Amino acid sequence: MQADRRRVNAPPGGTTPPVFATPSNTPIARPVRSRQPDEHRKIFLRTGFVPSASGSAYYEIPPETTSQSKTLLIPSSSSLKITCTVHGPRPLPRNAAFSPNLLLSTHVKFAPFATRSRKGYVRDSSERDLGMHLESALRGVVIGERWPKSGCEVVITVLEGEEDGWWGDAQGAEKSGGWGMMGVLAGCITVASAALMDAGIDCVDMVSGGVAALASDERGNGTRIVLDPSPSEHDIKAACVVGYLQSRDEITEMWMKGNAGVQTEALIDEAVKAAVMTRSVLGEAVKESVELKANHTDRNVKEKGSANDVTMTG
Repeated sequence: MQADRRRVNAPPGGTTPPVFATPSNTPIARPVRSRQPDEHRKIFLRTGFVPSASGSAYYEIPPETTSQSKTLLIPSSSSLKITCTVHGPRPLPRNAAFSPNLLLSTHVKFAPFATRSRKGYVRDSSERDLGMHLESALRGVVIGERWPKSGCEVVITVLEGEEDGWWGDAQGAEKSGGWGMMGVLAGCITVASAALMDAGIDCVDMVSGGVAALASDERGNGTRIVLDPSPSEHDIKAACVVGYLQSRDEITEMWMKGNAGVQTEALIDEAVKAAVMTRSVLGEAVKESVELKANHTDRNVKEKGSANDVTMTG
């Protein structure tokens, strides 16, 4: 077998980035939540950044800056960066079966560098689960009857995902229950809704994602419910993610992990409250996108009209 000279082959084994740890005699304190329990982190959301796609959006939650993060080489808490592109609606292949409704397909993929443990290029079970939850959240939003014999593809790429635990506690991170996936799903629901709005696909409402968690109190007073939890700051016992339609007061998707006990209903209500907060950012981003498109259309019409004007002289 001849070697492929046109391709730079990757190393045979997996590669991991270097991690600079402090000496063991210097204790590292676990980051403490500086926000109020009912306070959400700041969200950056923008649509229309991929011209080749029918619709696109970018979602980001920057890491919080603390006094501890300034002295460390890596931030104490992870951030969340998600991109979404929508392709369609477009006609189905001729050999496909007839469908009276729009066929919606979702794909969620982590970039290889998105998490501390390097991801593979083939989708794993966690990414497939996120795609199924996202499809359930969007299926009740899109008005599929208006797009018969058509398909639409929603592709999400997670550039940076929430960590499942605190990096300073390696043993605790290994035993974590995948709490970072809850925040990733909430962001996927919100950014996918913004991309659908940017693509001009008819929907009954804008769906927003919200997450709440039941975590141990830092003061040792039992547990408390917090909105938009960061797994590095909390010892999470249970978490809930919802896809919420505010104008219709409906939940299109709900994913709960852990045992909340008698606080299950309160946990769901707080997740809905987080989704309402995210909805305000989603509405402003969509409104800004529509205004930019309207101004761009008016400018093109004026330029075209001025070019076609003919002056008659006697």
